[in-house]
Amino acid sequence: MEHQDTRSAAALRFQVLGPVQAWRGDVPLALGSPQQQAVLVALLLNEGRPVTTDDLVDGIWGDRTPPQAVAALRTYVSRLRSVLEPNRTARKPSEVLVSMTDGYALRIPTDALDLVVFERHVADASGARADGGLRPAHDTLMAALDLWRGRPLAGVPGPYADAQRNRLAERQLAVAEERCALALEIGLHADVVAELNSLSAAYPLRERLRELLMLALYRSGRQAESLGVYADTRKLLIDELGVEPGGGLSTMHGRILAGDPELLAHAAAPPQAVEEPAAFVPPAQLPADVSDFSGRSKMVSELRDVLRAGSGQAVVVTSLAGIGGVGKTTLAVHVAHSLRPDFPDGQLYVDLRGAGASPADPAVVLGDFLHALGTPDAPDSLEQRAALYRSLLADKRMLILLDNARDAGQLRPLIPGVSGNAVMVTSRSRLAELPGAHLVDIEELTPDEALALFSAIVGAERVGAEPEAALQVVTSCGFLPLAVRIAAARLASRPRWSVSDLARRLADQRNRLQELQLGNLAVETTLGLGYAQLRPEEARAFRLLALVDSPDLPLPAVTALLGTSQQEAEDLAEALVEANMLECFTPGRYRYHDLLRLYAQRQNAKLGDVEQQRGALLRLLDLLDATMQNAQRVMEPDDLYVEPLHRSDSAGQRFADSHAARGWLRSEVSVLLSAVEATADAPLRLLHPAMDILQTMAFLVEDPSLAPRIRTMLRAAAASPAAQQDPAALASVHHALGQIHRVASELQEAEEALARSLALQPADRPTALRLATANGLAITLFLAGRPAEALPVYHQAQETGRHFASPISEARLLANMARAYVGLDRHAEALESARAAVAAARASGNVPGLADTLYQLGVVLRSTGSPGEAAVHLREAHQLYRQQQHPIWEGYSLARLAACLLADGQFPAAAEAAEESLSIAQEIEAAYCQGMANAALGEALLELGQPSRGLACLREALTVFTRLGVPEAQPVQDLIASRHTEPSPPPVPPVAP
Repeated sequence: MEHQDTRSAAALRFQVLGPVQAWRGDVPLALGSPQQQAVLVALLLNEGRPVTTDDLVDGIWGDRTPPQAVAALRTYVSRLRSVLEPNRTARKPSEVLVSMTDGYALRIPTDALDLVVFERHVADASGARADGGLRPAHDTLMAALDLWRGRPLAGVPGPYADAQRNRLAERQLAVAEERCALALEIGLHADVVAELNSLSAAYPLRERLRELLMLALYRSGRQAESLGVYADTRKLLIDELGVEPGGGLSTMHGRILAGDPELLAHAAAPPQAVEEPAAFVPPAQLPADVSDFSGRSKMVSELRDVLRAGSGQAVVVTSLAGIGGVGKTTLAVHVAHSLRPDFPDGQLYVDLRGAGASPADPAVVLGDFLHALGTPDAPDSLEQRAALYRSLLADKRMLILLDNARDAGQLRPLIPGVSGNAVMVTSRSRLAELPGAHLVDIEELTPDEALALFSAIVGAERVGAEPEAALQVVTSCGFLPLAVRIAAARLASRPRWSVSDLARRLADQRNRLQELQLGNLAVETTLGLGYAQLRPEEARAFRLLALVDSPDLPLPAVTALLGTSQQEAEDLAEALVEANMLECFTPGRYRYHDLLRLYAQRQNAKLGDVEQQRGALLRLLDLLDATMQNAQRVMEPDDLYVEPLHRSDSAGQRFADSHAARGWLRSEVSVLLSAVEATADAPLRLLHPAMDILQTMAFLVEDPSLAPRIRTMLRAAAASPAAQQDPAALASVHHALGQIHRVASELQEAEEALARSLALQPADRPTALRLATANGLAITLFLAGRPAEALPVYHQAQETGRHFASPISEARLLANMARAYVGLDRHAEALESARAAVAAARASGNVPGLADTLYQLGVVLRSTGSPGEAAVHLREAHQLYRQQQHPIWEGYSLARLAACLLADGQFPAAAEAAEESLSIAQEIEAAYCQGMANAALGEALLELGQPSRGLACLREALTVFTRLGVPEAQPVQDLIASRHTEPSPPPVPPVAP
């Protein structure tokens, strides 16, 4: 690179990765005619190197050089100098576009040309990949590709520009291909499907792109489409070139057919630490290392490095903290054994019994250490013993392992005084008050590490025969090493048991802790040692927080359960974190290890203080119910809300806007559902707020993946004795149950539940619940293909709605009714109703309602033969849904938009919209939306000349629609029948070794 920085060129920037452009600062420059731009391009791409006059002339005109070409070239150079250096005086030589011997050169800063920046990013990515940094390499390539602004050198004439345009386009494609390959290596397969589709369509004969697309689709769970890509490519290659696919594509096809598990692997296993050969040097007090130690290789390596690296005057102290049974001692002993050669003067060890009722006395420990160091007659006082201990170690290099410490006070006398020695401490508490200590939190094993430990004890053959059951076992053990060891030892001692037998025994949470004991080893006993150390108020907090079986709890929920001020609640929770009885990976959020939660729940059962526990749950339900109502008022302003069963005493959390409310719902959905689950068999004072929460969730949380869990809770509530005695509660339960069934596309069950709810409500009492139930039932009937039955139920809802001043509810009803009119071929009424709904929603200023009515108007317009106008409204609806963070309705609106674009002949745009819809639907497990998206995508792919993949999508859609029992199945089946034209199947290639 010979670019040079001059004062005149410092503010200039040039673009060649797209149309040729230049700027001085932020001001664009006029670069003149295409031939003048061709001169600039030749100089830019030579990166400061001189370009002769002959080369410039040949590059611009080639074989068609005009008679006055050199004169024209000088004119172009003069004009470019005026543009690039407008303030240069007439006689002053140019500092930017300089004259050389029979030619010219451009002097600009190295980063003034986008191509140079692009190549630097690519080189940086290559270096990052070589160093193992796949994610940084991927992100750097993304930054490189973001520099492109279209076709390179667009509109620039001449043979030189033509050659460079092709070179740059090929370079862009190669980097994009590499970026996609890196994305697959780091698990971003779903994110690159759309890009690979686009690239494959643009470069249909580039087999590497098709190979990456097959892998991305396969990893996204779309095997049929993946195989369809191969079939389409093979047909194309045979038709166009008369050849079969190359080795890479054929091998990928064979591996997918064979279900090669390596195709789903994204990361290599961590490197195993290499143990140093042990040498016996007294004193050697370390307990025996375990023969089946596995996992934690990175942590072992880091601890070894820290303990070896003592420098300066201070002794190295490393403290390992974690819950009982997490493997602190096993890890420390293993590391200590591996370091014996580094500490030739010996290793001291003591169990300080910090978790027990009688922790070890430091004076007694020092007496034992002094004896091991050759001083049998130790001084009497603690201070004298500590001083002698420090003196004896002053010139030595020893490793001291202080296991199971209670606190820093117990440890201080046992720390040597000078460097050269190293101390490793284990404790259930985080010993933050230990000066200069390197603190390490020991967590449970990873699933792979836990399986490796289980297999080492049980035997690889038994585990290999039942891998899924083995994973269930270690998951039930919470990946806690002690629990895994006990479970494995039980299985190893019972040769007639299968792994599945053990998995079934551990699946019962009520008896899991009893199952995890063998001889004098018991997980419950180990956890109990930590519980026994808690102060009474900490023990109460430890028990009450376990009432809700949520993955974690935010501080407001902790405060409600404990019935204290927020500061007191935080202090108690942090004290439990320090004692490793709770975990806090995110500030303000607390969670249990699974086995610790079971232990806490067993303590609740043993104490039997039911009223205290119910009081805690009621405080939490009060908070959550009130917060849900606040969220609903922000997310659905001015709407008509169903009457609550419970009047909360809590003000709840407040939200500034709908984004904050939706964010809270997403983050706390597990807390909400777990709190409701905790009210099983509870009295009405707990059932009412729980049902209010579920009622609101049925409207606000439209995530189909939650439907099975919510449905189970609602069915249990409906069958509970408390609800059976309260018709209002029962009507609310059945209404919410109908909503959940409908969201999950279970239309028959939805109809039954909603009809049951209507029957339980007094017909002469207009309520918001009755309006919502009738509207929900009408929607269900319409979705089931029965618009004639739906319309009178809509009218019933409309009649009920007249008792309320709720314009947005009326607008939504009008929009819903429009769909029913379409189903009855009453198109004029449908359009009138849908347009009136949108007008009312716009007038109200209610954004969620406007999005819903726009969506319905788009569907009506598409159904009545106006796909172009429909697309306009659906795009607006999609933008509003995206602003509201409504993923399921984003998916629906995109699928409907794709159908409109298909009808308008815009097949690539239709495929793009359908792909995006399908991605959303798969992420949230929305079956009906998946069917709609697959149907539109399949039809678009057929029109784009990809029959195999298109038919695969259509078959997926047909499967979904058939399972749901919706009328959309028939047109999809007809389309498949009419377009079933696939090439003959290719021979199956061998799978790569």
